[in-house]
Amino acid sequence: MTARASDRARYDRATAHLDAPLAIVDLDAFDANADDLVRRAGGKPVRVASKSVRCRALLERVLARGGFAGVMSFTLAESLWLARSGFDDVLLAYPSADRARYAELTADPKLAAAVTVMVDDPAQLDLIDAARAGGTEIVRVCLELDTSLKLLGGRVRVGARRSPLHSPARLAEVARAVARRPGFRVVGIMAYEGHVAGVGDAVAGRPLRSRAVRLMQAAARRELAERRAAAVRAVRAVVPDLEFVNGGGTGSVQHTAAEDAVTEVAAGSGLYVPRLFDHYTSFTGRPAALFAQPVVRRPGVGVVTVLGGGYPASGAPGADRLPVPYLPEGLRYDPQEGAGEVQTPLLGSPADDLLIGDRVWFRHAKAGELCERFDVLHLVEGGAVTATVPTYRGEGRTFL
Repeated sequence: MTARASDRARYDRATAHLDAPLAIVDLDAFDANADDLVRRAGGKPVRVASKSVRCRALLERVLARGGFAGVMSFTLAESLWLARSGFDDVLLAYPSADRARYAELTADPKLAAAVTVMVDDPAQLDLIDAARAGGTEIVRVCLELDTSLKLLGGRVRVGARRSPLHSPARLAEVARAVARRPGFRVVGIMAYEGHVAGVGDAVAGRPLRSRAVRLMQAAARRELAERRAAAVRAVRAVVPDLEFVNGGGTGSVQHTAAEDAVTEVAAGSGLYVPRLFDHYTSFTGRPAALFAQPVVRRPGVGVVTVLGGGYPASGAPGADRLPVPYLPEGLRYDPQEGAGEVQTPLLGSPADDLLIGDRVWFRHAKAGELCERFDVLHLVEGGAVTATVPTYRGEGRTFL
């Protein structure tokens, strides 16, 4: 029996008392992935990205392990909810325009001490001040450095369109604007190199593309390491007591952690290891989060139909954004139907061994987005479900 076949038997056995559709997290794989992130971070703390987990119980589990410290959140409402739930170090990774939550933040000493907000434009400070509604608490601010690689005098750009602050001088300029402004304090810098951390460099069957990605990423790492160090020096000249410099992501943990200017790295997808993280030369994780759909039809030879399953991930539309049939091995989508809203036909010889009510196990393309589809995660240890915990959705929280 192959390792994957053994996993299928174990998952089927562990969840036999449950009705599908359902979602699981294999805690043995989850913990092994956490250990690998810590190993790759080389002694620097790993801040866990909540958008890639979206389950408080699992955030608490990973933060209880050595090597992890703090949460990187994705909305201000989520940040405040986590802070009220006992998470005392929450870095909001994206600017917010949530005036009501800014009023709450600036009026509550506990929240203001626990939450750091993201700023890359002085206009965002204006919005916060206008939303204070009498709140006088100091707002902790993190500045975001644009990490994109610019070539040919800026005519070619590689990387996500995030912060407008590309140069050390521009970052320091905004740091001075914050420092001059009553009610705000710069405490950190973030620089997320998504074109390195979130792009696989070993694409199956595409050796030339993989080679090109590796060359691009090597050039991007060199350029960013030099520019990030200069940016940190420039900001420290304005804010000598800077608390943290955050960088990286699952795919670049060891490279980012090796930079002297970086004090912590961020990661989250590496805990669940969705399908988009299968194609990296720098690490190999264990799939930990899966979902099962029940077989409800057998339309013909080599075909079964499962209930639902059309759970595409965000990003540029493409086949890589779809969940992948994982167990049993050898199933594939019908190209005329793909992953359907209410039913999904699957083709392949393993279909002939599946009966009505059997399960097909899938892996989502991205990590935490799976939790927007399920109220609970069943936690599997060995061959048994040892706990069932709510996702954000299961707690009635849908932040985006």
